[in-house]
Amino acid sequence: MVYNSRVMALLLALCISIITTLFLSLFKSVDASALIVAFVIGFSVAYLLIFVVLEFLIFREINKIYKLMSKLKKKELHGIGKQKSGVLNPLKTINEEIYSFADLKQKEIDELKKLEAFRKEFIADVSHELKTPIFAAQGFVHTLLDGAVNDKTVRTKFLKKAAKSLDGLDALVQDLLTLSHIETGQIKMHFESINMYALTEEVFEQFENKSEKKNVVLRIDGPPAKVMVYADWQRITQVMTNLISNAIKHSFEGGEVVVSFEIHKKSVVTYVKDSGEGIPQEHINRIFERFYRVDKSRSREKGGTGLGLAIVKHILDGHNTRAEVESTPGKGSIFSFKLPRAKHEKHEGTEHIESAKH
Repeated sequence: MVYNSRVMALLLALCISIITTLFLSLFKSVDASALIVAFVIGFSVAYLLIFVVLEFLIFREINKIYKLMSKLKKKELHGIGKQKSGVLNPLKTINEEIYSFADLKQKEIDELKKLEAFRKEFIADVSHELKTPIFAAQGFVHTLLDGAVNDKTVRTKFLKKAAKSLDGLDALVQDLLTLSHIETGQIKMHFESINMYALTEEVFEQFENKSEKKNVVLRIDGPPAKVMVYADWQRITQVMTNLISNAIKHSFEGGEVVVSFEIHKKSVVTYVKDSGEGIPQEHINRIFERFYRVDKSRSREKGGTGLGLAIVKHILDGHNTRAEVESTPGKGSIFSFKLPRAKHEKHEGTEHIESAKH
């Protein structure tokens, strides 16, 4: 419904002028010509005043409100623009409240659309990632059931492959659970003073066999030293495990993975450098997304769940920091993150352990 202020002003002015003329006609001293003049003047003045009041203070705003409500009913919120209202407008607050409500609802709708798109993409990714190890294990088991189990050599080979696929499936499920627990706040950070040098040595020990098979050297740059930070030991161990595992996986055979520390007055920056294939610049902003792979076919051949860097991101978010990446295709990558120094270590002054970055 759209109100016409001219028609309404015309009717009201006519009524007022008629009433005024009838009132003046009660006086015997007022002749017919004076009544006509009074009618015309009264009608004109009343029309102008009423039109101005209705058009600029009421009906124009009412029409805006009705148009706004019509769009709200049709869910056409993208076409809504904020309306400017005059200072004397009595409907200004109502109009602005409706606009604020519409703007809020549009943001909610946009967010829901994003979440829905993310949900669909996530389910598709999880289904695809789960399908690969499940189908592989199924294939090996069915082959054994079809008669290959009688051949001892084939049986052992296929059972090992099935076990490897199931191990990959278990790793994927565990990473999904870890990511879910971190995002929902079920995993709480337990902050304490930890030694990053000792933590790195422990992580290196886990990858000795993997690095030896690929002939990749693991080393910490600089002499042994206490590198004390204030963080969650278990979660930062996960961060270093994922970063070092990726560094080994993507390093060229015969290369090296170097961890170094840069100690500042209030913080410690940890660097993990590999000598591998590197990451093209256009992919760097997306590598911390779930299941994102720079080269999907090559990444799957090298193993991994596709969730390692997503877990790194969320753990570092819980430490109020983030991972930085520098990479040159064909030469390798450097991942780094900053943590606060342990309080009792700060008074010892600023020391620097030369970074592999320089």
